[in-house]
Amino acid sequence: MKEKIFKKSNPVALLPIGVFLVLYLGLGIVFEYAMKIEMGFYNIPIIVAFLVALLVACLQNKELTFDDKLEVMGRGVGDKNIVTMILIFLVAGIFVGVVGRSSADSVAYFLLSVIPPKFAVVVLFVVSCFVSLAMGTSVGTITLITPIAISVSAASGFELPLCVASVVGGSMFGDNLSFISDTTIAACNGQGCKMRDKFRENFAIALPAAIISIIFILVLSLKTEITGEISHEYSLIQVIPYILVLAGGIIGINVFTVLMIGIVSGAVIMLATGAADAMQLFINMKDGAAGMFETAMVAILVSAICALIREAGGFEALLSAIKRVFRGKKGGQIGMGMLVGAMDIATANNTVAIVIANPIAKEMSESYGISPRKAASILDTFSCIFQGIIPYGAQMLVAISASAVAGHAVSAFEIMPYLFYPYLLLISSLVFIFATKDK
Repeated sequence: MKEKIFKKSNPVALLPIGVFLVLYLGLGIVFEYAMKIEMGFYNIPIIVAFLVALLVACLQNKELTFDDKLEVMGRGVGDKNIVTMILIFLVAGIFVGVVGRSSADSVAYFLLSVIPPKFAVVVLFVVSCFVSLAMGTSVGTITLITPIAISVSAASGFELPLCVASVVGGSMFGDNLSFISDTTIAACNGQGCKMRDKFRENFAIALPAAIISIIFILVLSLKTEITGEISHEYSLIQVIPYILVLAGGIIGINVFTVLMIGIVSGAVIMLATGAADAMQLFINMKDGAAGMFETAMVAILVSAICALIREAGGFEALLSAIKRVFRGKKGGQIGMGMLVGAMDIATANNTVAIVIANPIAKEMSESYGISPRKAASILDTFSCIFQGIIPYGAQMLVAISASAVAGHAVSAFEIMPYLFYPYLLLISSLVFIFATKDK
């Protein structure tokens, strides 16, 4: 067992994180609100912002030579959990590339065809929960299901903000729990816990919030007069790989094995049904892996930056400050949730927020006696809470953009009052923290 070496507290060592947040948030505000660039926050070259932060980290700590700093960065990037995280990112990307996303439409239209129109908005929420749980992406789910939500609103008479908000809320449910979500991968590998353990911890928090959300949606639905019905062709065979991955993850099969099962079954189904030929399948694999390159690179750069910050005593300073504000194990959990929440508000990206908060949260979990599974659950849950409600997050912007493309303009502030799930998830998380006994 390695002996823990305590660094001298040095608040200045945290400067690289501050530089990144100012650079990223500042440019985001300029792009989004001053220059009126659509999806302005997501046009910022995040890799460049992190490289600037890394440069600042390298210029600090004069006690070490540049070669010494390269060794420190190498140890940080070469950590087993970081390597595992990057590999899972890439394999999960290949899986999504192979199976495609057309099955989402099939699930939605199948349920809409067998369930009375009165419950169409509940169907949207439940479908979004399942699709995001299976696909591991809230943004992808919103992109796919929002056009269906618009059709439901137009055909049935339900308010569009309610329909869109139900999709956004459901997508955050799956994003928080999915075994192949980049947030789950980042949180579990960053805290060194099994995905199955984190899932069980999270499920007890997320399920009550989801059930109460459904009740709220039902109450509003029963007050709405239905004027039409929704019908569309669907094919459910392409859902099989998602179900296999979901079932395998819950059972506890190794994540790489589960993803390989999903890739192989997906490839067989795509070829057998004629949905893709062999060449297209390889192209989809390449595109799926490429879609994870930026996320993987962010993980590498943040690991290098945080290794230098830790070496210079930055984490000791931050932990000391947190301890002065949040006392006891429950206070530590709240502090951890607020930490990742603040990072998410600043970056508008829950995966990046978790990657940045991970090493700090690891130090906090050891100091406060918080288990790895609980720490991973808190990081993922609180990041999803804030990501689901900020008006400039990718989820909200994609939902608004998809609505505008379909000719049904809706604003973030019209959607926000109906985001029942993220609000209830926050309440459920706080209840879970304060109601459970410290172990």
